[in-house]
Amino acid sequence: MFCPKCATQNLDGASFCRTCGANISLVPQALTGQMAKPPAEDLSGGWRRRGKEPSLDHALKHMFMGIAFLIISIALSRSGMGNGWWFWLLLPAFSLMGQGVAQWIRVKERDKQAYLHAPPGAPSFPDRPRNADQPMPPVPSVTEGTTRHLGVEAPTRHLDPSERK
Repeated sequence: MFCPKCATQNLDGASFCRTCGANISLVPQALTGQMAKPPAEDLSGGWRRRGKEPSLDHALKHMFMGIAFLIISIALSRSGMGNGWWFWLLLPAFSLMGQGVAQWIRVKERDKQAYLHAPPGAPSFPDRPRNADQPMPPVPSVTEGTTRHLGVEAPTRHLDPSERK
């Protein structure tokens, strides 16, 4: 079985490529046409339900609106005009600040995932000049080299008690 990412020949039934480490466990299923269906997207989140993607603009807007509600509730509590209902302004204040922080985290995680994965236009095979009819020679893997070194025993030195001085 060949790795679709680096074209290295791997053992049949291998889960990961021995050269690049790509997950190749689904390659036999793809070749036979028995691919599993991807799970349906979760539409439980509010920003997903409305069809909007989280953005830093919305995150900052929610955080600053929450801070504004907090400042107004504190001002009403100190002035004596609130008469106890200033406490209820804390609910939207903390709710908006929480939504802002949650969207900020979602945006940062999305950017981090986009940075870690290759861009969609990047070639999946490395640019190496070779004959297309011949597969790439297998690269020695780390585990095979380690196993080979563990199989060799170090020379043993035997101490003879009569040789002491």
